[in-house]
Amino acid sequence: MAYILAIETTTKNCSVALFDDAKQLALKELVSEGYSHAEQLTIFIEEVLSEVKISINNLNAIALSMGPGSYTGLRIGTSTAKGLCYSLDIPLIAISTLKAMALGISKNYDFPLYCPMIDARRMEVFSGMYDSENNEIREVDADVVDVNTYAEYLKNEVLFFGDGALKCADIISNENANFIECYPSAKDIRTLAFQKYSNNDFEDVAYFEPFYLKDFVV
Repeated sequence: MAYILAIETTTKNCSVALFDDAKQLALKELVSEGYSHAEQLTIFIEEVLSEVKISINNLNAIALSMGPGSYTGLRIGTSTAKGLCYSLDIPLIAISTLKAMALGISKNYDFPLYCPMIDARRMEVFSGMYDSENNEIREVDADVVDVNTYAEYLKNEVLFFGDGALKCADIISNENANFIECYPSAKDIRTLAFQKYSNNDFEDVAYFEPFYLKDFVV
């Protein structure tokens, strides 16, 4: 039996989940306008472990939502994940935030194409494009959205979703475009994390950096 702790801090949702091989065991998350990740993350980790009565020493790996997303959120999540991996001597698994989002929402909504969108302020979003099998069919990018940005994909129905989706609804005016506002969640990491765990696909804890996509500008 393997236990994996998943951490998601790329947006306003601070989210922690605990999984075993078969299922999700516990989930704690909070969407906060003030980005309370620094205060909440370690508390949530303690609470999910306590809920299931599992010692932190029983964890087999840490799975981290690696971005793209908020620079500050990614730094908090990464430093916490690295600290746990070092202290427990367990592997770090990095999961694409957008790929996990697409896989998670496809369990509840049936579309040929899924476009997760993370708000990058103004009319910019971090986005990707995935098919119904969770294959990436367009590289993750930072898009300044206009009427033509996703035109080539809108020959089919596309579900645009995430915390950056609704602000694009008036611009992407197409009958094949569908929009849902939501946030990345640690609960969507499980399948991808166990795939990597089974394949020993781990990160170098010392040198790992999250996927910022854009340089941080003060």
